[in-house]
Amino acid sequence: MPAQYGNRAADDITAIVPDEIGVDEESALSPGKVHAEKRAQAGAESGDSGDKEFYPLWKLTLVALPQLGVQVMWCFIGPNAAPYMNHLGVSPSLATLNNVAGPITGFFTGPIIGAWSDRLTSKWGRRRPIILGGLISTWIAGMLFSASEHLFADTTAKIGFAVPMYWVMDVTINILQTPHRALVADLASVEQQVPMQVVFVVIMAIGNFLGYSIMQIYKVPVEHMLQLMALICAINTACILVQFAVAKEVPLKRAENAAKGACAPVLGVLSSVRGMPCLLYHLAVVQCLVWTGNTAWTYYSSQWFADSVFQGDQHAPEGSEAKLRYGEGMHAFSMGGQMRSGFQLLAALSIIVLLLKTSLRPRLIYAPCIFVGAIVSFLAGYIVGHNSAFAIIIFIFSIMPETGSFAIPFGLVATLNKRAEQEGKQVSTALQMALLNCCVTVGQQLCHVVTASIETRMPLETALPVAFLFAAGAPWVRSYDGCIGFWQRS
Repeated sequence: MPAQYGNRAADDITAIVPDEIGVDEESALSPGKVHAEKRAQAGAESGDSGDKEFYPLWKLTLVALPQLGVQVMWCFIGPNAAPYMNHLGVSPSLATLNNVAGPITGFFTGPIIGAWSDRLTSKWGRRRPIILGGLISTWIAGMLFSASEHLFADTTAKIGFAVPMYWVMDVTINILQTPHRALVADLASVEQQVPMQVVFVVIMAIGNFLGYSIMQIYKVPVEHMLQLMALICAINTACILVQFAVAKEVPLKRAENAAKGACAPVLGVLSSVRGMPCLLYHLAVVQCLVWTGNTAWTYYSSQWFADSVFQGDQHAPEGSEAKLRYGEGMHAFSMGGQMRSGFQLLAALSIIVLLLKTSLRPRLIYAPCIFVGAIVSFLAGYIVGHNSAFAIIIFIFSIMPETGSFAIPFGLVATLNKRAEQEGKQVSTALQMALLNCCVTVGQQLCHVVTASIETRMPLETALPVAFLFAAGAPWVRSYDGCIGFWQRS
């Protein structure tokens, strides 16, 4: 993207869209109020009004449906990865440290796949071939990872096979998920960009609900990993079949001066980063700090319920009190997760209403979400103790920063790129969204490393509340900065 988008300091994330692209705040952030003739005029200016099909919101929602399957996958893998590795015989601290696979692979895979997707000239389109490849590879990696305990009898062999396959599976899931938002952004009009990014959050809420529901099929999900993984891969397949039936991509024509060779995607990443707007750098810091806190809930809330709140033991003998408490903790976690998903759906719909029906700036919507996350993380680490009802309540509210982080930042990036595209400028929607997601992985990485370090110094039961106290700190920094900046500019 041209450097002119980044000339102004991006302290206020809403000011960038109106001032730098020539669209008023109502058009950028309240698309429901924009007249239909503006859409026709924009299509004429972009030169593709005759070629590009207009997709209503319901069709775009079907195109976005595979995000549901991806979210079911992450919802299941996140809280069960460390317990599964522990089930195979890995120590708690090393099982936690192995979770860095997701952030590390996502940090590198996302931008490269995004750049490749933006420039792919397949006759089947830019996004769908990569999605199909990601689906097939996820089936293979997911089945092999979850079958580790069935393929080998020796504990060392199980661990030696499962650990690298977990890393491979994280790569394949990142390949699968990277093009979804970009495909929707390709097909949506300017007025549909922000609402569709919030629709993604609604779909993710439904995916989370399904993920937590799947965990209730068995009392100890990690003891039935293969069956549950097959079910989740089947859900992803069904969602992608619907997407492919609805989405019709126009193949990208290769430019005469287009770079060729294996290094072209990497070079594309480097060249695109140089021209990104300042807004993206601001959002990058926000996402990194917010996801330092979110990761504690995404990956370690199941262990927190089972080991810290209910004082259970995954390795206790069958029928023992400790084993029963562990099962009760997992049930409370999955039940709370279902309610958490319902609350996420309500929160996402509320954000849609605020964006469409009011002139509130995104900062004023996003900052309270972050504050809530910081407060509940503090309560989890210092107040909850063994109060299971209180634990479920704060677990439900912990979804607020995640809901905001997946709706507003990605919506603003999509709007920026759509306006630039209509002005005839080259855009890198998938790459920029992948780079924004990279900042999520940095926050995840920080949380995993710190949590693993804590677990080497104290038992898991007492280590997890300390990890939540650490997670409470980073969101406070970002939300305080955001609110101060808002009031200074208002």
